[in-house]
Amino acid sequence: MASMSRPLRKLGFLTIGLFDPAEPARGHADTLEIIELGERLGFDSAWVRHRHLQYGISSPVAVLAAASQRTRRIELGTAVIPLGWENPLRLAEDLATVDVLSGGRLNPGVSAGPPIHYDQVKEALYPASAEAEDFGYGRVRRLLDFVEGEPATNFKGAEGFEEYSDVVQPHSPGLARRMWYGGGSLASARWAGEQGMNLLTSSVVKAEDPDAPLDFAAIQAAQIREFRARHPEGAAARVSQGLVVIPTDSATAGQRARYAEFAAARLPRTASPQGPARLLFAPDLVGTSEEIAERLHAHAGFREVDEVAFALPFTFRHEDYVQILTDIATKLGPALGRPDGGHPSGWKSSGEDT
Repeated sequence: MASMSRPLRKLGFLTIGLFDPAEPARGHADTLEIIELGERLGFDSAWVRHRHLQYGISSPVAVLAAASQRTRRIELGTAVIPLGWENPLRLAEDLATVDVLSGGRLNPGVSAGPPIHYDQVKEALYPASAEAEDFGYGRVRRLLDFVEGEPATNFKGAEGFEEYSDVVQPHSPGLARRMWYGGGSLASARWAGEQGMNLLTSSVVKAEDPDAPLDFAAIQAAQIREFRARHPEGAAARVSQGLVVIPTDSATAGQRARYAEFAAARLPRTASPQGPARLLFAPDLVGTSEEIAERLHAHAGFREVDEVAFALPFTFRHEDYVQILTDIATKLGPALGRPDGGHPSGWKSSGEDT
């Protein structure tokens, strides 16, 4: 087994939070129960995806506000909020509010770019400014400025019985250091590093060089190294990896069969870059914790990180997520060298190193 260059320090998971449109409350309750289970199992972080106009979480900040009142230790993250749908000033207020409610446990992940299917949604989203909106890195920079406490107005002080601030309220001083950028290209990695953000990687990268070998792990590792080369903290800059990982240690025969079928159906897309953006997908990792650990130890991208937020598959059942999370916490974490893996009392509280 190849050795890791970094010991695994933080173990997290990512869920999409799907729901039945006929009964959305049940799906949201299931997501909150999964986050609570993650805390009981000793995970360091729980992350939720963001899905607009789909049957998944459309308002992760609201969901995490609820989760903050049902947990006490686990870090709560978004992976990621697409800022094309957001007003950075209003989002900064929401993020700071939830961070205060959670006791400083929020880890907001964001991304740049226009909303998906923008031509179909722009009249509803930006009826008066659709063609003027800036969806580039500048939109992210605006959010960072507001979170950091830069003025949002040139007015402050008393007006009658009202008192006004010129910066976003509430202000949560530690939040700025817990802002993440979700990127899969060298340009995104470079920019996030220059801004001093943290970097969220996933199971998708851009295969930007048509002449280079199609090696997902090597491409991801190169992006991580570029990020740290540009980051003020260098090698200490935080990076989290988010591959799809499905341990089968305690799975039933039926579950193992469904998991294998799921991964096999998605495998063809990993053979070549997809679409004009040349997106390259990583294979899903299915097997025993020992088998998965061996593959991860040999993965060039994984060997660059000491934090993970393993992604739960999109369409599995609630009981499947319970089994997968339990195996990750109690078997895969220790196999990856996670100190005190699977034993909540031995794990640091989030406040110790944020």
